[in-house]
This record gives sequence, structure tokens and C-alpha cells, in this order.
Amino acid sequence: ELFGAVQISPLSSGYSLGSSNWIIQSHHEKVSYVSGSSLLTTHPQPMDQSSLKNSDVLILTGLTQMPTANPDGMLGEFCSNLAMTIRAGGNVLVPCYSSGVIYDLLECLYQFIESASLGTTPFYFISPVANSSLEFSQIFAEWLCHNKQTKVYLPEPPFPHAELIQTNKLKHYPSIHGDFSSEFRQPCVVFTGHPSLRFGDVVHFMELWGKSSLNTVIFTEPDFSYLDALAPYQPLAMKCVYCPIDTRLNFHQVSKLLKEVQPLHVVCPEQYTQPPVTQSHRSDLMLELQPPPMPYRRCSVLSLPFRRRYERVYILPELANSLVPSEVKAGVSVATVSAVLQSKDNKHTLQSVPKPPPVAPSKKRKRVIEEPPVTLSPKPLLSGAVPLEAFLATLQKHGITEVKVEETAEGHILHLQAEDTLIQLEEDGTHIVCDNNEPLRTTLRDLVLRFLQKL
Repeated sequence: ELFGAVQISPLSSGYSLGSSNWIIQSHHEKVSYVSGSSLLTTHPQPMDQSSLKNSDVLILTGLTQMPTANPDGMLGEFCSNLAMTIRAGGNVLVPCYSSGVIYDLLECLYQFIESASLGTTPFYFISPVANSSLEFSQIFAEWLCHNKQTKVYLPEPPFPHAELIQTNKLKHYPSIHGDFSSEFRQPCVVFTGHPSLRFGDVVHFMELWGKSSLNTVIFTEPDFSYLDALAPYQPLAMKCVYCPIDTRLNFHQVSKLLKEVQPLHVVCPEQYTQPPVTQSHRSDLMLELQPPPMPYRRCSVLSLPFRRRYERVYILPELANSLVPSEVKAGVSVATVSAVLQSKDNKHTLQSVPKPPPVAPSKKRKRVIEEPPVTLSPKPLLSGAVPLEAFLATLQKHGITEVKVEETAEGHILHLQAEDTLIQLEEDGTHIVCDNNEPLRTTLRDLVLRFLQKL
């Protein structure tokens, strides 16, 4: 809860461990923020779609950067290139993050190692958080998909990389210094960061293996252009393979999702509303919705198309007990309330009006009884309408016959000619203009009140 104004809730986005979409909700409005999400069955908990329903505004971002690349096909290509390099006596370098898609890569390799006769090839994971990442992925079962959650309670390790570590096929090190330098043997596969090739231990391996054509660097992260990443290392003899594995939503999946959750308005980056520059004919690589989405650019300020019109107000039980509802029409009752409104942390509460404290008697000899000030009860509210024909008939019964009726934009004006009096009947009020004849004014007021309901 944010200062009582809105509630912000995370939902599983199905993309990676702990990744989430967000619901920003007040009592009467709802904004959904959908970031990197995936509908594929991988290691994280599936995407929560039902909670996105009934959104006033859905802000959409984080769609796949590789809409034409199939993640399963890329995984197969990754494995075959890795096996080809190892069999030829070369080393494989995988620039990667220390969490996320690496868990899927290790799981894929676990199944692939034996069939490809790579059982003796060492796999190294080098990162200051390598150990924590591998351990935490096993601990937080609530983030995992159902199959992996059930393994935790058996108990079995949910990820196969636990077995790779036990059998010494996968070794992890905080850096290339220390134990790694003494245990390092080739040919091998090294997972290390950063995917941009600008910092981290990956820089050392690029310089160490870059001069041999036997070695291969395999890019799996789609966040960086591999050509830009390699630019400082040219000329480069080692082979480069680009297998971007991006499991985030593509345009077809997100269109289907939006049809199911049906937000009133969609807000998305401008790039999603037009085809890619390099493939201008691909109308399937853009978002086509009715009504059209609201696009935004970097650093632009956007006014979302809804306004907060209502606030929720709570009423204390003792005050609620004192209310006397009046039925205005079948099934609809109204009650007036006199109360003190307390607002704190964006929460509003109606409380009973405090009674004035009793006045202490004066110390003078002549005790004057000082009565507390009388709190006047509020005047009743009037509701309803004064029907013209019925009102004229009532006036006639009371001896007022000469009435000239004039129609106006707001209602009617009744001119009582003999009494030199005007009655203005309007939608939101009735005015009696009567000079120096108080008894007549009082009588006319009472006749008007007959047609109105007092609350």
C-alpha cells in the first residue's frame, strides 16, 4: 500500500525467477503494467493473466526483441554449435547474465551432454554471484513452475544443475583468479559475463581465445548487438555464433492476451505501432488494436485517459446506527448524515460530531447556570419535482385562480396576477417572489412542500 492512495501488487510474469508484472489499483481505478513476460513453459511460475482483467489502462512494454527467432530452434542451434566446437578441440565462450536464461541453458545441456558424448567436458560458470545464483534458484520454490515445485517437496533439487555440480561436470567460481586458474583445463565451456563484452571476466577470455579459429563465442542474450560487442576485438579469428534466446511475448501472443484481458486503453512504445525499419512489409510485427494504442516516446510525458472521480469513505458503526433512511423509490433509500470527516493517509472516515464539553460552574457567589450552546439539527433536504398541472389545481382549491404560466429554458414562471406574486418552478429549485405579504408567502411555500419529499 502506497500512502493509502493506491495498492501495488506484483504478479508472476513467467519470464524468469522473480520477474513480475504490476497492478496499481485504487478503490475505483486499475492500471496494469506488463513488462518482460512469457507464456512458454520454462522454469518460472506461469504468467498470471486473469489478474490483468478489468484494467482501465494497460501499460505494455518488454516485448521480444527477436520476434522472428524461435527460442526452441535457437536452443538446438546453441547445442549443436557447442558440440561441434568441443569435438574439434576448441573452447566455447557464452557471454551471459548470472541468472535468467542460463538456468534453461544448463538444463538443456544436462540432457544433451550424454547423447553428444560430452560427459568429460568441463563446464565453468564464473561470476561473483555464481554460487548464490545457483543456490537461490533451488531455494525459492514459490517462484518456480508446478513441476519444479513438486520436486522441492520430494525432496529433490528442482534444477538439474545441482546434479551437474555434484558430479563435477559444472564448476562455479567467483572469478578467474584463485582456484579457477589452478583447476582450469581445456577444451571447456565457460559461462561468464557481461553480454556486452565490455566488462567482467568475459574480456579476459575474448583476449585469450580470440586468436584461434578452433574456439567459438556463442551469443544468447538479445539485449546487445553482437557486431557492436565484437567491434573492439577485431580482427578476430574465433568463430562467432548468434543464437538469441528471447522467450518474451511476441506480437501474436500479446494480441491474443489483450483480447482476453480486454483493457479499456493500451499504452505502449511507439516502436510497437509500426513494423521494424528493416522489415517494413511485415505488418504482423506490430500491434494492431481497436481502439488504437496510445504510443509514447523516450522521455515523453503522457496523460493517461482516465480521471479519479470517486473516493471511498468509511463510516463508523455508531454513526451508521443513527442514520434513518427514507425510501425515495422502490429499492432506493437515502439518509442524510451530519458528521466529521477525518482524512489520514488518504483514508477518509466519517465520525460522529463530538458533543460540546459540559461547562464548569462559575466560582462566583451568584451561580449563573450557563447552558451549553444548542447544536441545531440540520434542515431536511427536499427532493422530487413540482408537477405543473397538479400544482395549478392545488392553487385553484385555495382560491388562487388568476395564474399566468410562462415557459422558460429552466422550467416555468407562474404569475399570480391578483396577488402580484411570482413562482419560479425550476429543475433544481423553486423561488417565491412575494412582497409585503408574509401569510401568502408561507401558504405558497407549504403548498410547494406538499409535492416534495423531506429527507
